[in-house]
Amino acid sequence: MEKNGDQLKPDQQQQLLFVMLIQQHEQIAMMGMGKIVNPQTEKTDRDLKSAKYAIDTLVMLDKFTEGNLSKELKEYLTQTLNTLRLNYAEEKKKGDSDKSES
Repeated sequence: MEKNGDQLKPDQQQQLLFVMLIQQHEQIAMMGMGKIVNPQTEKTDRDLKSAKYAIDTLVMLDKFTEGNLSKELKEYLTQTLNTLRLNYAEEKKKGDSDKSES
């Protein structure tokens, strides 16, 4: 199986794109929570508003795809949301103070 999706059937390509979309928003949320380095700035910045926006986008995606996802994709999205929500709650508990590292 090619990573770029060239050897996949159309349905498999769509599933791969869906997973990549989830991963993209997960990465944005984790950057916003200061959990991973922003590749553009090479810094760890904390921006809980952007993290919340990314999480809310995945919540909307979950709502609008209800009943239309395979069991595996639904579980992946649910697990990702649960992880992000727990991390967000942890960061929110720390307060809105700026937490930046190089």
